[in-house]
Parts: sequence; C-alpha cells; structure tokens
Amino acid sequence: MSEDALPPTPWEKSRRRPAAARTPLTRDRIVDAAFTVLDREGLDGLSMRQVAAELTVAVSALYAHVSAKDELLELMYHRLFDGYDLPAPDPDHWQDQIRDFARDGRARLLAHRDMARISMAHVPFTAELLPKVEQLLAIFRTAGLPDRISAVAGDVLSTYMDGFTLEEGVWADRLRRGSDDDGTETWKQQRAEMEAYFAALPPDRFPHLVALADRMAEETQDERFELGLEIILRGLASYLDDPGPGHS
Repeated sequence: MSEDALPPTPWEKSRRRPAAARTPLTRDRIVDAAFTVLDREGLDGLSMRQVAAELTVAVSALYAHVSAKDELLELMYHRLFDGYDLPAPDPDHWQDQIRDFARDGRARLLAHRDMARISMAHVPFTAELLPKVEQLLAIFRTAGLPDRISAVAGDVLSTYMDGFTLEEGVWADRLRRGSDDDGTETWKQQRAEMEAYFAALPPDRFPHLVALADRMAEETQDERFELGLEIILRGLASYLDDPGPGHS
C-alpha cells in the first residue's frame, strides 16, 4: 500500500454487498425459458442458443440437463399435461368427460404459441404420459365402445385437437397482423367477405356452396370447435348400439 493510500473505513466495509448467488440451473428453469422463447419467436425460432441466452448462461450449460433440442421439445410436451388427470370412468356421463378432456386439451395447446406443432410431432406413449392414456382408454371401454373403436378414439380426438388449434393459431397470427385489436374485427370482416363470395357464386355450378354461404364460417372458434367435437362424439356413440365391422 502506498503512503497516500488509506485502508477502507469500517462503514465502507459495511456498505459492501456480497455478490448475489446464481440460481441453480434446472430442467424446469430450462423448460420455462423455452416456453418464453417459443411464445416470442415461435417454433422456428426456438433453439438451444436462444434458450441459453434467455437464461444468460452458456449453451454448454444446458447440455448438463437436456441432451438436445428434441429432448427439450419432449419435456415441453410433457409440461402440457402437468396438473391434469382424467376423472374415474363414468359410463353414464362418458361424453361429458370426453368434452371436458377435449376442451382442456385445446386450452393447454393454445396457452403457448405453436404448441400444437410440438404436440403433433410427439406420441404420448412415454413413461410419464402412459397413465393418462390408460385413463382415457378406460373411459371409452367402460362406456361400452368396442375395443377396436376404443383403441383409435383417443388418436382421433388428439388429431382433431392438434389440427384445430394449429389452424386456429395460424389464423390468429394472420388476423392480428392486419388488426389494431386482437383480430376480432378483422375476422368479422373476413367472415362477411367469405359469405358474400360464396353467395355470389353461380348457383348452377355451386348449388351447395351458395345454399350454405352463411354457414361456411362460424362466428367464433369456440363454436367451430364444439360442433366438430359433437360430430366426433355422436360418431363414437353410434358404435354403442351398432358396433358393425369395428366390433371386438
């Protein structure tokens, strides 16, 4: 120490704060960051490098917890089902139970941008998700659906939910880009334009499109989803009394 330098005073020492401890990196934190990136950038912009930047860590630090992007997507897919269990099978109310399952699934898919694309690339036959598949099959079989129908009904439902929400997300992004609000007014305008277009088609060539012009686009996505779900449920219910070629 030079002659002019003085040691720090006691009160200066007391003002010094210890460096904040770094929050340990965990799989849950990585998945949380991945969802943040997904919502901001979409699936095409989601990368391990972007997730690392969101967490302010080196990319190499992620690989101590997640082997690759594919595993990260699988963890995100598993997170989709966190906190959800199907009820005990009730053959008197199986259709209501499936309605609740489908509505909840759609809501979970819509909670994050492009989640339907991630869902479509994964199958639920993992150790974490097999119990939920078992619960769904139990509802179908306890209701009295033939085994062949029960075996494919869950896939039919998940395909409907994934496909519907994928299209829903695409349209929502498109409408928001052309609107100052959430896209509601833009959808109303496009719906009116579609109705007018179909109604103006030559009726001799397109009699059914003209007749259904005002029905080709439902007022809300909720209405479209519920109608499609009802079509599936009525189709499944038809196998209870007449199993036909699909009976076990």
